[in-house]
Amino acid sequence: MTFTYTRTIRFQDTDAAGVVYFASVLSICHEAYEESLAASGVNIQAFFGKSSVAIPIVHASADFFRPMFCGDKILIDLTPKYMGDDYFEVTYKIIDARDREVAKVLTEHVCIDPESRTRRQLTSEIVQWFQQWLD
Repeated sequence: MTFTYTRTIRFQDTDAAGVVYFASVLSICHEAYEESLAASGVNIQAFFGKSSVAIPIVHASADFFRPMFCGDKILIDLTPKYMGDDYFEVTYKIIDARDREVAKVLTEHVCIDPESRTRRQLTSEIVQWFQQWLD
């Protein structure tokens, strides 16, 4: 089941032309990621604070199909994809109020030890998150 996050585009998300600034889309998708973690029972403060692992984004890409404007209501369908014991991808499909895909974002994450910066196996709570939101 895909996780769906609902959001309204804010003025702060837009550029001088009045459309969503490209970097804002990544921030909006990260909001959806955080909400999906919380919805599956992950303690967000512990996850992003002093944790035994860190899960940085190592790659991000975005494709834009239609402009988004301040006040637009959007849905973000988030789907994680397990890629290995220490690596996963998340696809974000952004849908407007007319049910049109307006953008698609991909983030790639790797699990590491925060001190040594070496790869580590994904934690059980992330595995549980996968199980809940896999398509």
